[in-house]
Amino acid sequence: MAIGFLAGRLQWIRDASVKDLSNLVFLVLIPALLFRTMSAVRFEELDLRPVLAYFPAALLLLAASIAWRGFNRTSVVMAMAGVFSNMVMIGITLVELAYGKAGLVTLLTLVSVHALILLTTGSIVLELAVAREARAGGERAPHLWQTAFSAIKGALIHPIPLPIISGLLFSQTGLTLPTVIDKPLLLLGNAFGPLSLVLMGVTLASTPLRGHLRDALWITVSKNLVLPVMVGLSAWAMGITGLPLTVIVVAGALPIGANVFLFAQRYDAAQELTTASMGMTTLVSLFTLSFFMLAMSWIN
Repeated sequence: MAIGFLAGRLQWIRDASVKDLSNLVFLVLIPALLFRTMSAVRFEELDLRPVLAYFPAALLLLAASIAWRGFNRTSVVMAMAGVFSNMVMIGITLVELAYGKAGLVTLLTLVSVHALILLTTGSIVLELAVAREARAGGERAPHLWQTAFSAIKGALIHPIPLPIISGLLFSQTGLTLPTVIDKPLLLLGNAFGPLSLVLMGVTLASTPLRGHLRDALWITVSKNLVLPVMVGLSAWAMGITGLPLTVIVVAGALPIGANVFLFAQRYDAAQELTTASMGMTTLVSLFTLSFFMLAMSWIN
């Protein structure tokens, strides 16, 4: 990330190139890694308890954040920023390096439904906020069910869940990937980690923080501290221990995912604040993630 930050500051990697590099990561490298990883996982090996522990905690924090700030578009976007983790660009690399394939399988179980649950919920709540504002202004509100269907479709037909589901289905056949396919997928998957972290650094180099420090700090507290604590307590109450507990707490402590900015753009709400918050949570996560990883190593 530091190398990427330097490359961005020195304009070795310019803003115009970031979109193409992001497409390379999301459309080529990530699907290769996800499919190859899940192609060797049997359904009976999957532990769904982390999913049942993680998302109630995240949805509860989302609701509490909206209630605290008031029900409007800006409030919902800020609340989404406080609960939506960057499980792909940072989480996959970090968990695989720190906890190996077993930890990665737990994380990918979360990743497979992360966008579906939170983005669909966020879309519905945002459309309700838009409808409320439209009615207040005497305008016609958009149809809620159409928006919900569009959000669910977009979350499923996506380069993240599709290779996970495809890999799982392939693994159930009992076949193994031939070397001529497996080796290229391995090389592409190995390229994902360093390139994604360099891209995060490049993005940070052009992220403005001035003028939004106070609100970004509150979002950072929610995302980097409150969410992992709530997820950990939820998992502890369900009797989850060991590596699954560690992985979901670390997942909760990850910085904000890029999808929140897409929400801010689409609904024209808190775009600069969202960008600033993404930068701040990423910088602060260098310390908060280290803390939670160390704390979980003591607990487990």
